[in-house]
Amino acid sequence: MSLLLIDSASLWYRAYYGMPDTLLSPQGEPINAVKGFIDMSARLINQYKPDRLALCLDGDWRPSWRVELFPGYKLNRVDDDGEEEQEPDLLTPQVPLILDFFEAAGIAIVGMDDYEADDVIATFATREKGPIRIATGDRDLFQLVDEKRDVKVAYLAKGISNHDLVNHSWIQKKYEIPGERYALFAMIRGDASDGLPGIKGIGEKGAAEIAKNYSSMAELIEAAKADDSKLSPNHRKKIIADLDYASVADRLVQCARDVNLPEMDLSIPNSAKNAKYLETMKSDYGLGASVDRLLSAFNWS
Repeated sequence: MSLLLIDSASLWYRAYYGMPDTLLSPQGEPINAVKGFIDMSARLINQYKPDRLALCLDGDWRPSWRVELFPGYKLNRVDDDGEEEQEPDLLTPQVPLILDFFEAAGIAIVGMDDYEADDVIATFATREKGPIRIATGDRDLFQLVDEKRDVKVAYLAKGISNHDLVNHSWIQKKYEIPGERYALFAMIRGDASDGLPGIKGIGEKGAAEIAKNYSSMAELIEAAKADDSKLSPNHRKKIIADLDYASVADRLVQCARDVNLPEMDLSIPNSAKNAKYLETMKSDYGLGASVDRLLSAFNWS
């Protein structure tokens, strides 16, 4: 039984920006994100034919334990009042509609307090049987690729039609590193979108060079302290100078794989939990074709 894990916020942002905001309900409400999310989900389901499905959410986009490890985590997304930068006004009212729709369909929707969707996805990807496909536009989740357990990432940066299915070979070709070492590569390189500096002064090229020779941050720190010949003097100097970050990078950047998720049935049901609500969505929001495509993908009559 295959499992599809959807990084929900990643998909609804892409749906919102990928569909014209002139798409309106009969009452004049914006529905571009709702329509786009449903259409994208239907196409993913048709392509990967999952038996199980979960929409994964941020319980906290900036978990307290990550901020404690590194106060600058996602600080670039915080406004002057200490609040998260606001999502587009026309997207905000559409998110509850998306969640209500999939809840009515009977699809599992999972988020946990003080954890990000990445952590929920990582925990499912660790505890559930494969094959597993993870739909996201976030390259952070490349660290979850596992050839033995058949865990791959449907990377949506190019859109649904042209998305990449990321495995270790794809990572190796893209970044010139062993595919299973993406997490270490990301720790060293950093990620400006998350306010993560990486090891100061070591960019993507240097991070790739290091990841070819070391398999973990702990091993790298030990090598830097021991003046390992596989590590250039310049890289050694920069790692030693940035040990405060390097020492927390592993827990900070790696997805948590041990979130205490409730036991739940992720199976796609044989019929909608609340078919009447889905019919109401079709008429009230002008989503007939999109809803029909998703129901067809689920093989519901």
